[in-house]
Amino acid sequence: MNYIKWGFIGCGEVTEIKSGPAFSEVDGSSVVAVMSRTEERARTYAVRHGVPKWYTDAQELIDDPDVNAVYVATPPSSHATFAIMAMKAGKPVYVEKPLASTYEDCARVNRVSEETGVPCFVAYYRRYLPYFQKVKDIVNSGQIGKVVNVHVRFAVPPREEDQTGKLPWRLQPDIAGGGYFYDLAPHQLDILQDIFGVIIEARGICANRGGLYQAEDSVSACFQFENGLPGSGSWCFVAHESAREDHIELIGEKGSVSFSVFDYKPIRLHTSDGMESISVPNPPYVQYPLIKKVIEHLQGLGICECTSVSATPVNWALDRILGKF
Repeated sequence: MNYIKWGFIGCGEVTEIKSGPAFSEVDGSSVVAVMSRTEERARTYAVRHGVPKWYTDAQELIDDPDVNAVYVATPPSSHATFAIMAMKAGKPVYVEKPLASTYEDCARVNRVSEETGVPCFVAYYRRYLPYFQKVKDIVNSGQIGKVVNVHVRFAVPPREEDQTGKLPWRLQPDIAGGGYFYDLAPHQLDILQDIFGVIIEARGICANRGGLYQAEDSVSACFQFENGLPGSGSWCFVAHESAREDHIELIGEKGSVSFSVFDYKPIRLHTSDGMESISVPNPPYVQYPLIKKVIEHLQGLGICECTSVSATPVNWALDRILGKF
């Protein structure tokens, strides 16, 4: 494929800044169609972003001969369905994270990708951001020595919409796969697996302590990577503001490095030489580096390893921690 002509299934918030504009920033790529079940949303999005076509039916967008690649930006419960529809039509897919709302659906996507020979990529864009590339460089260069333990700590207060009674889709397990844990923890677990390899053991304890909704709001977990490295994590989505935290710490034999996943606070490197604070800016469109890799892969100019196969272990670990199987 020389020129990639994208069709978007879903045109919600994530496509406005994080991802959407990046598809037209890369040479040899543009957005030619968008789809939303709501006609007004599809039409106004197309007009606002200069997209020539809009649809209210996903199959019609996939069947459009002008579309040769599909971006699935819907809630997780429909990711597998739309990805499979596109791949069966011979069109490569870029899917928002997590790949699906269950591990079993991820396996379905991988089977169809293998059967059709059509690639499926997943939007774990943090793998390619300069901020996390720096963290990986610190680990791989041996500055903190052999990493012996990993710990994730995340706590935020409830959002206003959590207390209105009309819950956002992220708090509806049949749509999202779980609560906020299933929405946010994938980024944390994916970047850790990108550094240390696949998680092969995981278990957790989940609770609903706030009583604001049915999904879990507090999770504690332990896990182990394929290289034997142990890790643990705690997530709370009903914390007091004073407990707000976005922190991952990698403890090594010669030091430690800590960083955030969502706030992009300066990376803190502790060694026998002292503490160093490292600020690393990210591009305006945070998905741009990954989208560029995907497009170059489709153009035969490189290889993007952020595929559905590499994304599936995240869902496996999520489902194990939540006790879904």
